[in-house]
Amino acid sequence: MKGLVFVFFCCLQTVFSFSQEFPIDFSDDADVFIGFEGSGFSKRLDPGNSSNTVGQFFNDGSSLTQGFFIDFAEEVNLNEENTLTLSFYSFDPNAHTIKLKLENGGTDPDIEIDVTTQAISGWQHDISFDFVETTGTYSRFTIFIDFGTTQTGTYLLDDIHNGSETQNPNPDDPDVVYDVLVWSDEFDSGNTQEVIDNSKWFHQTQLPAGGNWFNGEQQHYTNRIENSYIQDGFLHVSAKKEVFTDQGETKNYTSARLNSKFAFTYGRVDVRAKLPEGAGTWPAIWTLGKNINESGAYWQTQGYGTTSWPACGEIDIMEHGLGAVNHTSSAIHTPSSFGNTVNVASQEITDVAHNFHVYSVNWSPFKIIFLVDNTAFYTYEPAQQNSNTWPFDLDQYLLLNVAMGGVAGAIDPNFSESDMIIDYVRVYQSEDILSIEEFEETSINIFPNPTEDFINISSDDLIDEIILFNVLGKKVLIRKVNNFSYRLPIHDFFKGIYFLETWSNKKKNRNKIIIN
Repeated sequence: MKGLVFVFFCCLQTVFSFSQEFPIDFSDDADVFIGFEGSGFSKRLDPGNSSNTVGQFFNDGSSLTQGFFIDFAEEVNLNEENTLTLSFYSFDPNAHTIKLKLENGGTDPDIEIDVTTQAISGWQHDISFDFVETTGTYSRFTIFIDFGTTQTGTYLLDDIHNGSETQNPNPDDPDVVYDVLVWSDEFDSGNTQEVIDNSKWFHQTQLPAGGNWFNGEQQHYTNRIENSYIQDGFLHVSAKKEVFTDQGETKNYTSARLNSKFAFTYGRVDVRAKLPEGAGTWPAIWTLGKNINESGAYWQTQGYGTTSWPACGEIDIMEHGLGAVNHTSSAIHTPSSFGNTVNVASQEITDVAHNFHVYSVNWSPFKIIFLVDNTAFYTYEPAQQNSNTWPFDLDQYLLLNVAMGGVAGAIDPNFSESDMIIDYVRVYQSEDILSIEEFEETSINIFPNPTEDFINISSDDLIDEIILFNVLGKKVLIRKVNNFSYRLPIHDFFKGIYFLETWSNKKKNRNKIIIN
């Protein structure tokens, strides 16, 4: 070892909608509306400007409720921007009614505003829809033209905007911002050596089968204060050259390997650290699936070890020693790519042994972004998310360690001791992220799945509470149950992927739900 889910919403027919953000100017592939009840959408060139692409909206008159919708990658927050504008082109000299409707899948009331255009043909710019009396966040934007009539017509729209600043389309920008601190260790202490906080960290010392650590590493990991301690507000993970015998094996180096007693699904991790010096040192800041069946790992000792590596998933936030000095790397290990993984990137940064740098990962349901000093340099975003490419919809825990030798290369014969020095470890999630408490899982029956109108839920234990989350981790429904079964209506929610969390006698079960 050490070696989302794809989001979609279906419309009323069996087609897919696209996720977008403001402004919508029909210049990229995501600027696509889905027509329903006989409406159709396409793109075309602006009649007055052949270099400008616009959206073409067509009603065939077959229904009173024809319209078009698009889903947003990030929810529109009316508390921040509450006026929407657009440009409208009519081929006829008549007035038309444009209805804008904002929806969020059932958490807040849908809102809509009607505006009547001028009775002229051609473009009318900056038509304004004022939502100043409304608050809340909304994820679907629906347009109706001449709603409630069977009028046929073709119309053009362009420059749909809410006044927000244009976002950088850099694929390495975090798609979900995690800014609520949920767990940390600041390593506060005095100027004498102190033991680490064992309510937060576990020393993993048990050798794997065969008596050696993976990848040819040459150290023993110990729980001694000589190899891991807190002093002057910093954690020291200290690798030493010394003959040490443990578990019947004698090795020439010692170090420490710490497991966090906190595990989480989705979030951001920031670790501010200096790295050890010397050829053959291999410091790492990384995560493993809580379900790994590795003997001696903390969560294995708590009864969670059900899955072998790499099926449990591994996220290497920072490694140093696998390349030239000052080249740090980040990697992903999954069943589709492990060991000599292809999912890896490295970069050179400034004097890692004498300068603190902040090593980070931003892990969302959609992609995993690696950052150094808040600058993204690598994104893992597989085109297809399945058990081979994406075992990352379950809890992971943090590891901090310094290995010696092995694939890190020959150890400097003059090496005696060097430390990875860590200022802080911080984990952030969003305010409404999936529950972070750790409880024993319980068995439960959920059917049908996929579903359209209802989810039937039953359990041998009394069901206390049901929580439904969207793919961003936001709670969209909470129900108190106090029964052994419950029929949950979901016909008011957008089609797509959700997470259903059920609680029974302080036991938790989480299931992926598809609403179609």
